[in-house]
Amino acid sequence: MTSRPAQTIDAFHRGAFHLVQPEGRGHRAGMDAMLLAALVADNRPVRVADLGAGAGAAGLAVASRLAEAQVVLFERSAEMADYARRSILLPENAHLAARVSVVEADVTLTAKARNDAGLTDESFHHVIMNPPFNDAGDRRTPDALKAEAHAMTDGLFESWIRTAGAIMIPGGQLSLIARPESIAEIVIACGRRFGGIEMTAIHPRERENAVRILVTAIKGSRARLSLRAPLIMHEEGSHKFSSLVDDFNNGRAAYARRH
Repeated sequence: MTSRPAQTIDAFHRGAFHLVQPEGRGHRAGMDAMLLAALVADNRPVRVADLGAGAGAAGLAVASRLAEAQVVLFERSAEMADYARRSILLPENAHLAARVSVVEADVTLTAKARNDAGLTDESFHHVIMNPPFNDAGDRRTPDALKAEAHAMTDGLFESWIRTAGAIMIPGGQLSLIARPESIAEIVIACGRRFGGIEMTAIHPRERENAVRILVTAIKGSRARLSLRAPLIMHEEGSHKFSSLVDDFNNGRAAYARRH
């Protein structure tokens, strides 16, 4: 009898939801997913798509904070989709399980194949994504889950943002987290699909270079790009989170758009 791979059950948002994750393998969820989830600020009954959801951390974080949100976790890896399903079935997540579902699908599909996979045209109010940071060379890793994940190749943002534009209703919001070096690719991929782009640089500490960017954009908007005040992760000389980042990390606040 084959034993199940080692896993952990981790609490997020101070126990508001829990996540089943592989132990010592794959891409484990952390601060990036929580910051991404904080970009969704909408108390209406909305549908949210989490593209490349992995074990479902960002999508579950949205569902735990927004009681009216219905969330669909889209994940290509059968194993990671299984972790997401097991997360939903945890007794600790019973309060949100009815509002979260998992669909195994490749977010780079196009046209009829995309719709047939469950990525249905104009059916979501919000699309969130944390595209993979690993480059093509990382496919040589002995970690099978990491090797299976999408690599950061030419056209990745174009294909993911194309799908986001297709499945989102007009006026819907795209939210993503990425590395600063991807800014140009993100803006190009948004093209005429999305406008009103708002970007926020995330810095570890004052006077240190940015390590992430948060991006939101609106489908069909023609508003110009704007840069928001930077987010500083840690207090000077310590590893303690700044109060605002701690609020985002623990689901106590959303990082709402300015416009």
